[in-house]
Amino acid sequence: MMPVRTYHHHHHHNNSNNHRLRRIIPRVLLAVFAIYAVSFAAYLLRHQSPHPHPHPAADPERDAVDAAGGGGGGGAVDRVRVEAPSSQKPWPRLPSFLPWTSASVRPPPKHSCEGYFGNGFSRLVDVLPARGGGVGGWFRCHHSETLRSSICEGGRVRLDPGLIAMSRGGEPLDQVMGRAEEEELPKYEPGALQVEAAAKRTGPLVEAGFLDAYVPTGGIGMHTMRSLLDSGRVVPPGELHCSQWVEEPTLLVTRFEYANLFHTITDWYSAYVSSRVTDLPNRPNVVFVDGHCKAQLEQTWEALFSNVTYVKNFSGPVCFRHAILSPLGYETALFKGLSESFSCEGASAESLREKPDHQKTARLSEFGEMILASFDLLRDDILSSKTSNGLNVLFVRREDYLAHPRHSGKVESRLSNEKEVYDAIEGWAKGQKCKINVINGLFAHMNMKEQLRAIQEASVVIGAHGAGLTHLVSATPDTKVLEIISSMYRRPHFALISHWKSLEYHAINLPGSYARVTDVINELSNILKGGGQHKLRGRKRERKKKEWGGWLWARWFACLHASRRSTCLVAAAWGVKWAWLMMDASSLGIMPVSFSIYVGRRMELELAPVSAWLGGLDAVAWSGLWTAPRPSDAAVLPVVTGVLPQYMYSLGLMPLPIGKGMVDVMEKD
Repeated sequence: MMPVRTYHHHHHHNNSNNHRLRRIIPRVLLAVFAIYAVSFAAYLLRHQSPHPHPHPAADPERDAVDAAGGGGGGGAVDRVRVEAPSSQKPWPRLPSFLPWTSASVRPPPKHSCEGYFGNGFSRLVDVLPARGGGVGGWFRCHHSETLRSSICEGGRVRLDPGLIAMSRGGEPLDQVMGRAEEEELPKYEPGALQVEAAAKRTGPLVEAGFLDAYVPTGGIGMHTMRSLLDSGRVVPPGELHCSQWVEEPTLLVTRFEYANLFHTITDWYSAYVSSRVTDLPNRPNVVFVDGHCKAQLEQTWEALFSNVTYVKNFSGPVCFRHAILSPLGYETALFKGLSESFSCEGASAESLREKPDHQKTARLSEFGEMILASFDLLRDDILSSKTSNGLNVLFVRREDYLAHPRHSGKVESRLSNEKEVYDAIEGWAKGQKCKINVINGLFAHMNMKEQLRAIQEASVVIGAHGAGLTHLVSATPDTKVLEIISSMYRRPHFALISHWKSLEYHAINLPGSYARVTDVINELSNILKGGGQHKLRGRKRERKKKEWGGWLWARWFACLHASRRSTCLVAAAWGVKWAWLMMDASSLGIMPVSFSIYVGRRMELELAPVSAWLGGLDAVAWSGLWTAPRPSDAAVLPVVTGVLPQYMYSLGLMPLPIGKGMVDVMEKD
């Protein structure tokens, strides 16, 4: 009997120890959780600076700010180092962003996709080298052999509106009706552009041979950037007389077809590329060196960049600490692709990070995201709601509007029975089993944010050949395109943009300008069958399968490890949420990672640390659910059990396996 009593004694002793451990462990974990919460709060408080910026440009003038505000003679005034906070807009976070300038980024091969759309401006030509000590100005050009154009920039640069012959610019359209285009384009007198030298050097800024080599006309009848450089003069120290100074980086932009969306997007793209190539830390100011009147598209210039004004608005000669001459829109790949043949296909930034390919690009997607972000449209809730209320078929229509002083207000019809086609599509959509919303895209009477939102939410974009289709640069990757092309407008603009964005493109080529309604509806129906209605139904079925499979998997796994049936049921109920999201192949990897990324974006913090903390906490914590000894613990321990491993990870004491999506986000940043 003695062994039995001993057995009971030890059994009782073990039970006591187990109960004691069960009381102590939750308390320890709760204490660690409190420490974790405090440390995470401290992290948030220490990282309040929004939108971390790229590394600043190698600007010789940035560290030398004129103590007297830069007025008067300039060179004779002592300089001191001043770190002034910038009033310019920060760059937004773009999912498709890839580095433009860094020590690890090699110059792209000539005629590669990056050469056309990215930083092919890899040849640096010093026109006026910078001197140490912040004395004098500097001037240099970044040349692209692929595009045969240059982005030029300089410090201590003066622009004199009095030596530029053109209209004032920025007037209301109705006040300048009938004004000739020649009056709106700049003609420069010698000395319109000046750069201060560090030594007693005078004369032309560049020679004719330099212009032929680095700023060729390239078939452009009036190359205004070349003319501006040709007017440039170098002045000795103390001779740069200015009525005012602009302290922040500024783009000098000349527009031609400023009221046309396609051509304006080429100007926006050129300005964006110029900003990235010169590695500006924030979005620059823009000065229009032209005399065009105000147009609707000017509001988007103001959204994309920090400040926009006309050069003739300055009362006298204006000097810039850092000025960048943006190439003409005609010199971008968007325009050159219409006449040059080059192989370039759209791809996701994620795929190019993993496997670079010189024949693929994500730059156009990056730029489209930049436009969306400027109107606060690059949000997860907008993207996720694209098919939540049916499929949107956006019909981009052409309608009469007054565009510029030489315009009659009548838009040339490229689809003679456009209204008939639209009405027929609308009637057809109402008879479909799945909900299809036909959106009337009257862009001429919609503001830019409404236009972009319509493009962003569209599953199919349909329309006759016209500038409104250029909004495809901001379309989501799963958008499909149907272009109706009359015999008089067989042009590749939107087929190319679709290809460069990797969008599914379809075309109906008409013998004239009249489209048979049945042909359009049949083509649209085939497009939707290929990836529209079937895709929507498939998503619903897949989600139900994942929810059901996730619940079964969770219950089985929980009951295998749980010590009591009641704990098993609680664990299984929680498992529905976690298991389904863990199995969701369309997510970034695991639900907590996606959630933490969303939090990081909203709080404007560095994504990688926030994702590592929040994602790691949740990803590890849910596993504690299955080993909970009591049902009450099953509801509490998932939050607590991830704390200790995650806290140790934050201290560098243990590795943390993380989902593929997390790795991608870290690499992206």
